[in-house]
Amino acid sequence: MNAATNLLSRLQHVKRTGPGKWSASCPTREDKSPSLAVRELDDGTLLLHDFGGDSVEAIVGAIGLGLSDLFPPRPTTPGAGRKPERRPFIPVDVFEIARREIGVVAILACDMHAQRTVSDADHDRLLQAVQTLDRIAEVSYAR
Repeated sequence: MNAATNLLSRLQHVKRTGPGKWSASCPTREDKSPSLAVRELDDGTLLLHDFGGDSVEAIVGAIGLGLSDLFPPRPTTPGAGRKPERRPFIPVDVFEIARREIGVVAILACDMHAQRTVSDADHDRLLQAVQTLDRIAEVSYAR
């Protein structure tokens, strides 16, 4: 059941006045003639106007609905129609990590250039530094 059908099924004296437009009696009081105008927008959003002056909150509350019932469901596809996810890191921390890893790479590069022996542990640490820097780049450029 879409939002318009749900809303209209709870109102009295509903009359279609045009494509996506209806009039009905306001549920907050006894209308002698329908004073509530309902309009459905292309995206499924419902607009309500009571010519008697009652608020939209009072109208939907009187029929057991909330304001959120006047809007189409939010997209469930990840990322669709949502704000971009905030990055879970502080840039200063990322720069500090990158600086430390660049230092490891620089020290080991100097040792290799000077033809000093690089232990297996140092070699593993070099690979770890490269992976960390690669991960920083990957996360930083993600959109």
